[in-house]
Amino acid sequence: MLPWKRVLRPLAALLLTAAVAAVPAATASASEAPAPSATVTAGAVAHSSGWNDYSCKPSAAHPRPVVLVHGTFGNSVDNWLGLAPYLTSRGYCVFSLDYGQLPGVPLFHGLGPIDKSAEQLASFVDDVLAATGAAKADLVGHSQGGMMPRYYLKFLGGAGKVGALVGIAPDNHGTDLDGLAHLLPYFPGAEDLLKATTPGLADQITGSAFLTKLNAGGDTVPGVHYTVIATQHDEVVTPWRTQYLSGSDVHNVLLQNLCPVDLSEHVAIGLLDRIAFHEVANALDPAHATATTCASVFS
Repeated sequence: MLPWKRVLRPLAALLLTAAVAAVPAATASASEAPAPSATVTAGAVAHSSGWNDYSCKPSAAHPRPVVLVHGTFGNSVDNWLGLAPYLTSRGYCVFSLDYGQLPGVPLFHGLGPIDKSAEQLASFVDDVLAATGAAKADLVGHSQGGMMPRYYLKFLGGAGKVGALVGIAPDNHGTDLDGLAHLLPYFPGAEDLLKATTPGLADQITGSAFLTKLNAGGDTVPGVHYTVIATQHDEVVTPWRTQYLSGSDVHNVLLQNLCPVDLSEHVAIGLLDRIAFHEVANALDPAHATATTCASVFS
C-alpha cells in the first residue's frame, strides 16, 4: 500500500463523519441565511468556460452531446474544470448538471436519494437533446456520477436516448470504504443517521437496497456502450475491482495497465488525469481511438 493511502483511510472516515454531522446543521440554518443559487452561479461559470452553451450544435464528427455527471460532494463546475475544456477543445458540445441537492447545503451535491437524482438526470438529458437537436447523448460520470446514470438507463427510459456511458471510478457495486462501512453495525444509530441525513451516501454502501435493485438482472441494458475507467489506487470505491461491469458491450479499463506509473487515486482520476481523459475521448469516439499511454498526459 502506498504510504499516502494509510493517511487517506482515516481521512475518508473523518470526512464522512463530518459531512453527516454538518448536513443537519446546515439544513436547519438555511431559512435564517439563504445562500445564492449555486446552480445559477455554476452554470454561469461553466458557460463562460466553454461548456453548457445551449447554442452549441453537434458536428458530424461528434454528433452526440456529452453530459457530465459529477460525483458525491461535487457540482457541475468544480468536478469538470479539467475534463470539460479537454472535450470542448476537441469539438464536443458539453453540458453538466447539478443533482442530489439537499436544502441548505450549497455547492456540495450528490447527497440526495439516488433514484431521485436519476430523475433529475433524465430531465436534464431531455433538455440537452431538445436544445441541440440530437437524437442521443453520451454520458460521462465520476464516482456516483458514473453509477447513477445506470438507474436512468435501466428504469427511466434512458436507454433509447444514450449512446455511451463512461464511468470514471464509478461505484457500480457500492463501496465498503476500505472496510470502514463494515463498522456501521457496531455504532447503534449510525446507519439510520446516514440514511436520514445523506441518503445519497447510504445508497452507495455495498449491499444497500438501492444497489440491490440496480444490479438485479444484470449490469447493463442493450443498445448502450459502457466503459469503466478504474485506478488501483482508489481509496474511496473499494475494492476497486467492484467498479467493473459485466455485459456484452462493456470495456473495463485499469488506468495502470495504460500507464503503470500513474498514481491517481479516486479524486485525481476524475479531476485532472489527462491519461484518463484520453481514454474517455477514445470511449466517446472509438472509431478514431488512439493508444492511451503515459505520453497521453501531453495530448
